Amino acid sequence: MNRFSLQLDEIKAAFAAESNPSLNIRLERIARIEKMIQVNEDKICRAVSADFGVRHPIETRLAEFQMIYQACQFTRQHLKEWMHPEQVDTPITLGSSEAWIQNQALGVVGIMSPWNYPVQLALVPAIAAFAAGNRVWLKPSERCLRTSGFLSNLIQEYFHPTEFCVTTGGAEVAEQFAALPFDHLFFTGNESIGKKVMRSAAEHLTSITLELGGKSPAIVDSTASLKDAAASIIYGKLLNSGQTCIAPDYVLIEQSKQDAFIQELKVAAQEQFSNPDELTGPIDDAQLQHWQHLVADALDRGAKAISLLRTPATGTRRFEPVVLIDIPAEARILHEEIFGPILPIVTIANTQAAIELINKKPHPLALYWFGKDKKNMQKVLKETRSGGVTINETLLHITVESLPFGGTGASGMGAYHGKVGFDLFSHRKSVLQVRGFLGLNLWKGSKLARPPYGKTVERLLRFLK
Repeated sequence: MNRFSLQLDEIKAAFAAESNPSLNIRLERIARIEKMIQVNEDKICRAVSADFGVRHPIETRLAEFQMIYQACQFTRQHLKEWMHPEQVDTPITLGSSEAWIQNQALGVVGIMSPWNYPVQLALVPAIAAFAAGNRVWLKPSERCLRTSGFLSNLIQEYFHPTEFCVTTGGAEVAEQFAALPFDHLFFTGNESIGKKVMRSAAEHLTSITLELGGKSPAIVDSTASLKDAAASIIYGKLLNSGQTCIAPDYVLIEQSKQDAFIQELKVAAQEQFSNPDELTGPIDDAQLQHWQHLVADALDRGAKAISLLRTPATGTRRFEPVVLIDIPAEARILHEEIFGPILPIVTIANTQAAIELINKKPHPLALYWFGKDKKNMQKVLKETRSGGVTINETLLHITVESLPFGGTGASGMGAYHGKVGFDLFSHRKSVLQVRGFLGLNLWKGSKLARPPYGKTVERLLRFLK
């Protein structure tokens, strides 16, 4: 802990010496991240694939690199505008006074990134932190050892450790990291670890962002195209084998549509993932066992499993994607985040029943709605709470850099991406420059309200009503 404390002191000293880096310095740091990925794409793909056992390089390029390039490009286009002070109105009683909001870097930002998208979820928050003028210290996940180690080496090659520092290690290192007095701590992971991180941050009153997960529903309205909905849900569920925080966790559909929908799911799965080399494996044995236990528990309680693919999975850790139906309410899979290629289907009577079921659970990170009935769509949007929503597709709201990405309630607190990410890692400082009327000293500031109180203050109070 002493070593980490000394290291943090060194990074804070470097920040103090340059607490308001210029636009060019911020952009140059972001450009280094971009170049670091561009030059090493193939090597990173191999490291990620080695961690997952199977992960196609195109999936890594789409889900990891493209998000990083998009964040770099969007920030480059808008950062100058974001850095400008934001003028605000002042009351007439303050005469010619001016007020504005001035963005100021927080200092040193700690980032704790997860294993499921080990490059994107480490570097996209770092891009936002650099845009706001901060220094960054990253703790990547120990569950993707090869990727975390390779990323650590790359960052050390492209950055001075007082600009962008990396510390790898297991749970003990993570606990020590979370306990450091950062100026902001950004955590992506599951709810149970998020609670521990939040408790550690509270010791220093460190501001914190929690990007968690939860059970994100997909509602298939009676007016939906079952073919289109199935194709989108299969993609969202089987991309990275469901190891995605915003993957559709379960489907809500009317009983009369279930059989036809399952047939469309099987067709879509075979069309998209018939090549077993394109279906990502579980990150480790613990993840594989988690999937196996969830399915076994549901089957033991009377649920039925339907295989989605005719071709067996590859890799040392094999798991066949399945749909689960007729699931008893007490089954674990209806209460725990799945984070895998298992799709429970729950039948509902109508839109109102879907809303009531969703609202009985903690607020999800994402919600998906499929259909053509705009009245039902608006009803779902207005009467449910979730971090984000994609309509007639899955996952894609996260790809729009101008939209905030984050959870609500149990699915997290705080959001980032684009301008929202810049604001997250900035202190929005309020500034008031007091002047009298017409720039004169007449009635300037608090003069009319100062004691001794008399008729002048009484007239002022009547005026302010």
